[in-house]
Order: sequence, then C-alpha cells, then structure tokens
Amino acid sequence: MITIYDWFGYELPMEMRYQLIKEAGFDGVLLWWGEDFGRGDYRSGPELARKAGLFLENIHAPFDSQNDLWQDNLDGQALADCYLQCIADCAEFEIPAVVMHLPSENHPCTPLGLDRVKAIAEMAELLGVNVALENLWNYSNLAYVLEKIDSPRIGFCYDCCHHSNYDPEEELLSLYGSRLLALHLHDNGGSQDQHQIPFDGSVNWPETMKRISQTHYRGATALEPMNWDYVHLTPEEFLDKAYVKAKKLEALRFNMGKN
Repeated sequence: MITIYDWFGYELPMEMRYQLIKEAGFDGVLLWWGEDFGRGDYRSGPELARKAGLFLENIHAPFDSQNDLWQDNLDGQALADCYLQCIADCAEFEIPAVVMHLPSENHPCTPLGLDRVKAIAEMAELLGVNVALENLWNYSNLAYVLEKIDSPRIGFCYDCCHHSNYDPEEELLSLYGSRLLALHLHDNGGSQDQHQIPFDGSVNWPETMKRISQTHYRGATALEPMNWDYVHLTPEEFLDKAYVKAKKLEALRFNMGKN
C-alpha cells in the first residue's frame, strides 16, 4: 500500500485534492488535523477522502505548541487535551492512528509531562487507536517516552529526513523498530533541506528501505513531500512523479525483505 500526506502544497479544493491523489495511483492518505494551511473544515476530510476511494492511514495532530506538553500551565494542559481529542476523533472517524510531536531537545521531559503521555496511552488503549510519536530534534524525549511507556498503542513515526538532519548517529530503527507505527518518507535537499520527492536528494534509499524492512513493519509506504521546489509542476505532474518514486521505494522495501 502506498500513501501520501494530503497537504502537499497547491491551492486546491479538498475534494479535487483527493481525486487527484487517487488518480495518480495512491491507495491512501495521511490527513493534517487542524484548520492551518487554509484547511477550514478539516473534519470533512475523512468523508471526502473515502468518497474518492482512499484509505485513511492516520491524522497528524497540530504541532505549533509542541513544547508546551511538559509545562505546568494552561497551555500545557490545552495541548494535552488537544492530543486526547485527536485520539477521540480517530475513533469517531475510524482512523487507525494519530501522529504527534513531543517537545524538542531543549525541553527535557518532566514528571507531569510523562503523566500526560500516560493519559494519552490510556485513552489510546481504551479506544483502540495507535499513537505514533514523530522523531524530530527530540531524540532524548522520544527515547525516554518509548522506554517509560510500555503500551502497544504508543510507538513512533519514522521520518527519514528528520533522522538524517537531527540525529543521524542514533540507531532509531534498530533500537525501536518493534515500536514503529508510521512512516514519513521524503528526501533531503532543496530550499528547505527536506520534503523533496524521493530520489531527488541525498537520502540513501537502498539503506533506508533495508532498515525499515528489517523492522518487519507492515504499514504503508507513506510519502510526505511538498511542492516547495516543484512549482514548475502542475499538481497532477507532482503527484505522478511522487507516485513513480513511491513505487520504487516499495520495491526496494520488499525486495530487501527477501534478502
């Protein structure tokens, strides 16, 4: 199965966006869960995506205030409540997982913060929703939470560019591959040094897909490219190019698994 993040750029009506994703060949989508990026009524997204024939792999929780999660104040509680609501929304819309951000390295986890993650784990277990904590510049916090929270519903979302850019020396997939719950695949390079279409940048894709294959993860091969450096392409051309490269990743991933 091949999926793509639904907000890949371009100003398009949501219904058209999902139709184009489906026509390009993708099986499913990752949904941004909020009103940002001109999204408006984001809660209509699941119905529109399913109407287009797409599988809903996960939603991405808002992250602008990610560093508040450990804070003993109203902002910290508001973010914890937002994350809990995302889990409830997954259950309501029958979406299997939510991707969340933990605070960055300069915000070490606190006892209160760990208690909030425990509450997130409890709700996730109660409602049968997976919570994938994305690796960013947050390796210490991510490793600490994965070691302290022993829940089948708490794992991580592997972002290959974040790994390469922030903590290339850490063996994320080797250490925590059994907790892998989602993927964000895109390439390094371009104006933002990330979110390029695979094979357009510096990621070592044979090695990356080999390491993913060795975890025995069975979820979708999920892309997260943006059109920042592809403004010369139409949305259709962008999606077609991304799908062709996703198929190459899928082939690498499963061929590696046979070796």
